[in-house]
Amino acid sequence: MSNTNIKRHGAPMATALLMALVLAACGGGGGNPGAVGGSGSSGGSGGTGTGTGGTTVPAAPTVTLGFVNASGSSSNALTGATPLTVKATVLDANKKPVPNAIVNFATDNSLAVFSPTAGTALTDVNGVASVTMRVASLAAGGAAKVTASTTVAGSTITGESNYSVGATTLSFGALSASPASLQAYGSTVLSVDVLAGAGKYTEQQVNVSFSSACVAAGKATLATTVATNNGTAQTVYRDKGCANSDTITVSADGVAKSVTTQLQIAAPAAASVQFVQAAPSDKSIVIRGQGGNGRTETATLSFKVVDIFGNPLAGKQVNFSASTSAVTVNKASDTTDDTGSVVTTVNSGSTPTSFRVLATLPGTAANGNADISTMSDSIVVTTGLPVQRAFSISSGSFNVEGWSIDNPNATSVQVMLADAFGNPVPDGTPVVFQTNMGAIGSADKGGCNTVNGLCSVIFRTQNPRTAIPGTPATPCNTGSGSSADSTRPGLATVCASSTDGSNTVFAKTAIFMSGSGAVNTTMNGSLVSFGAPNDLGAVKSSETKVFQLQINDVNNNPMPAGTRVELTSVLNANAAAVSPATVPNIAPHGTSGDDKTGNTVSGAQGSIHTFSISSTTPTECKSSAQASFNVAITTPGGTVTAIPFKLLFTCP
Repeated sequence: MSNTNIKRHGAPMATALLMALVLAACGGGGGNPGAVGGSGSSGGSGGTGTGTGGTTVPAAPTVTLGFVNASGSSSNALTGATPLTVKATVLDANKKPVPNAIVNFATDNSLAVFSPTAGTALTDVNGVASVTMRVASLAAGGAAKVTASTTVAGSTITGESNYSVGATTLSFGALSASPASLQAYGSTVLSVDVLAGAGKYTEQQVNVSFSSACVAAGKATLATTVATNNGTAQTVYRDKGCANSDTITVSADGVAKSVTTQLQIAAPAAASVQFVQAAPSDKSIVIRGQGGNGRTETATLSFKVVDIFGNPLAGKQVNFSASTSAVTVNKASDTTDDTGSVVTTVNSGSTPTSFRVLATLPGTAANGNADISTMSDSIVVTTGLPVQRAFSISSGSFNVEGWSIDNPNATSVQVMLADAFGNPVPDGTPVVFQTNMGAIGSADKGGCNTVNGLCSVIFRTQNPRTAIPGTPATPCNTGSGSSADSTRPGLATVCASSTDGSNTVFAKTAIFMSGSGAVNTTMNGSLVSFGAPNDLGAVKSSETKVFQLQINDVNNNPMPAGTRVELTSVLNANAAAVSPATVPNIAPHGTSGDDKTGNTVSGAQGSIHTFSISSTTPTECKSSAQASFNVAITTPGGTVTAIPFKLLFTCP
């Protein structure tokens, strides 16, 4: 350039020339001042230019990362005891802080986690966003990087920095119990510190497990897993009858060695001894030498020792004694098992009696009171064998419809047995039944076994219907004290017996297998007519005709119990109710009264019924009136016998 030109343009041109020289010397107008703890990058586009000074790179936003520990010192070593604060610094293209920018932090979550857990934070006025980073687990170890990303002026920028993770070594302090000695059913506080080095580990909670043998056995309680609070785990131990020294053990994940302590727990004192049960359950045994048929000469008695809370006590001695010398206590002392139970047995003697057993806890007397004790229920010693004079038999009905029809459930026959002392025989005493007509019992056995001294079977009407003397042979018709069976037509003999092999007791009853037709009905001792009306004669219209009929079946036995007797087809008369209206249950009888055995049965056995007939015009009779009616006899099986009658009412 010429001097003329310089002069023409003067100072402005000189200034422009000076600035161009400066830029050329600096190498362009862009550049990166650097980041603390990590690298940063820009997401914006660059540009190039030509000139004597070289290529120019424009400035871009940046994000840089750094780590500091709790003391504020720069560190990238993360452990369970030393969490780190991750700081991301966000600058714009002019290297000025960017406030209120959202920064997203990310890392390997198997090694570390962020707080807040979302891993996001806003930059402050200095362009710095911070999150706290802790180890993911106390056992975690390795190396990873943290990546921070944000958006500035529409461009996404990221930065990253590496860190290491060291496994945290924890240990327990001493396990303490306050108090260390407990009374029965007392409680204590268990406490243990979790340490990182010489100090408590407080960076995060640690789940501490407590265990003991008594807790596992259900004889004590505590919270088995407790989270530390400010580095300490505490739980309450409560005794439930451990009655022993109990070792408490604590452990935790991440803590290599467990610690223990021992509690001394007093045994609970016995509060009572309880009677539980006696076997046989009916509390009855037989005298010595009379066993058999399910009978026993031995009673087994169970007791239980408990403390004040009703919990069973093991290892307690219990002494036994009987209330009478007529029985023998086989075991005078016993020691309770884990359920607090003790058992003794008692054998009967040769004398029927009743007794109780006293159970005593020796050495439990206190405050002037006797030793703790209790009595069993009363147990009866009986002969157990039925005797003849206490053998009863009865029938549900003595006159059942069965001479001409088969009835599988005609009636029941029941027996009751007692021993020589009037006590019901033991359950299960067998009774055998036999009959000379019809059938009795069941398909599986011809008898029954007693319950509370009684049992019953079903008698049914079927063939045979004719008795053969002495058939079948039964204890009732053979041997000492027996009598021949009745051979009266329609009268069955049922024999019941029980034996122990040497002594047999028996009883019998008779049951009418009644016919279904009232063919032997009599009035005033004479048979009635079933064809022509039976003439009752004449009575004044102001009077009532009363007459009686004895209703007998074909064998002069009673009609079946429950047979209805009524007046039907009544013409020109008023009929009162028949008395009785049904045939009652009639036992076999003779001249001396009822004979349920059938040995002395004689004469007609039928029921007597009374009938009352009156005029329809007792006060205003104008002419004689002929009345007629029927006596209808209807059996439970539905067979009807009709007997016609007539009666003349005359005017006064």
